[in-house]
Amino acid sequence: MNRELQLYSISRRRKLSYERGISHKVYNNKLKQDFNSPEINRKWCTDFTYLFLTDGSKRYNCTIIDLYDRSVVAGISDRNITSDLAKRTLQKAIDSQPGIDLHKLMLYSDQGSQYTSKDFTEYCEGLGITQSMSKAGYPYDNAPMERYFNTLKNDLIYQHYYHSEKELYRAIEEFAYVQYNHVRPHSYNNYKTPYEARYGVI
Repeated sequence: MNRELQLYSISRRRKLSYERGISHKVYNNKLKQDFNSPEINRKWCTDFTYLFLTDGSKRYNCTIIDLYDRSVVAGISDRNITSDLAKRTLQKAIDSQPGIDLHKLMLYSDQGSQYTSKDFTEYCEGLGITQSMSKAGYPYDNAPMERYFNTLKNDLIYQHYYHSEKELYRAIEEFAYVQYNHVRPHSYNNYKTPYEARYGVI
């Protein structure tokens, strides 16, 4: 019957394992699962996730969310998972927040080589940003990022086929900056959207 009605299940791909690179510097977990922030742009979380095109080739997305309201501050997708992608995403986030005081900002991530590399850690130090890191192999320490990526994949990625980078990247940006930030209510914000919570919109 399922075949006759052309019904098919949407299966999740097995999560890929990443090879751990050499860490230049690892920071203590200063966040300690305190996922609340009393002010905008005080605690940001960041992470990478993998994506697939219909030909099976992988792409990666790096996203930063603000724990104040769970809004997506910035996200960039690319072919490679690198410290440069992490840096570009961080700079994009900074550029989107005029007047931000970087010396009051904590950036929380895992201990992936992209975030512990000399290039990235010195970049953050130069800007005055405090880095904080979860324990290795402990995803609960970055639960808000895990939740966002689950939402992205369940609500968007697993529902469509993407034949080109342009198609995939455009869909992710539209989801993050329009659907997720402006349309989709979030339980953390008492079911206001991140935009409504961030700017006091009623």
